[in-house]
Amino acid sequence: MTRIVNIGEALIDEITRPNTAPVEVVGGSMLNVAAGLTRLGHDSELATWFARDARGDKVRAHAEAAGVTLTPGSDGAEFTTVAHATVDDRGHATYEFDLSWDVPAVEDPDTVGHVHTGSYAVVLEPGADKVLAAVKRQAIRGTVSYDPNIRPALLGTPDEARPHIEAIVALADVVKASDEDLEWLYPGRPVEDVIREWSQSGPSLILCTRGPWGVYIKAAAERDMLVVDPLDVELVDTVGAGDSLMAGLISGLVDASLLGSGEAKQRLREASWDQILPAIHRGIITSGITILYQGAYSPTREEVAGILAADPTLRG
Repeated sequence: MTRIVNIGEALIDEITRPNTAPVEVVGGSMLNVAAGLTRLGHDSELATWFARDARGDKVRAHAEAAGVTLTPGSDGAEFTTVAHATVDDRGHATYEFDLSWDVPAVEDPDTVGHVHTGSYAVVLEPGADKVLAAVKRQAIRGTVSYDPNIRPALLGTPDEARPHIEAIVALADVVKASDEDLEWLYPGRPVEDVIREWSQSGPSLILCTRGPWGVYIKAAAERDMLVVDPLDVELVDTVGAGDSLMAGLISGLVDASLLGSGEAKQRLREASWDQILPAIHRGIITSGITILYQGAYSPTREEVAGILAADPTLRG
């Protein structure tokens, strides 16, 4: 089985919804993706940064309950990061943070097939330089995926954050971003232009999620961009939806032997839509299931299979 290592944040989300008191739950983009991958049947590890405090104990318990392996040294922080999430009437979340970020070294890096990273892990020091080094090492021998998952409150100005983000984009095989991410990074530029520019810098597959307008996709071996509709479900909460899509996408690409090794890297570079679309649809399905629940719910492979059985056109 492909060894997948996620590098990035695991934290406490303090969630405030309309007319309710704040509630603390375990979250973090990279932990959500790692947990999503285990729920889909993959061995998934997480190199992260939390403390040996009460909140850190919750993070550890959540990761272990999800079957996620924590990289030794991940509990070396002075305090566990808290993301204060405010969810509006439309289910959209905005964030403020009390955080600390560093990252331990991944053990036995030569045995890693795929690395996923994103969010503030690639921008904030002292961890950012270590993440970049790990991605550079992985890009030589295996595959890398990246989700910028922009948090404006943490990243300074777009001009300050852009070089860090573009450095990872150029090293990654798969990049997923939202239209909000791209608008913050490149104000006023059409998302199609940014997708094409990023594609030319190195990635074999780029996705841009656009809410009700679907997912815009660019593959290296295909000339034209593709648009795939979102799953038609009733929105309850967007928390974790992008992470769920990422987990489903990685899962599908690994199962298709398009991620996880140097050979898979080349196959993805040459892959047609017919080869890629089943993984895209798995990601859209997992995301569509997640938004039916409050919080970062991770669907199982059986739930995905149930959606596919009801609508075989989603198979690709």
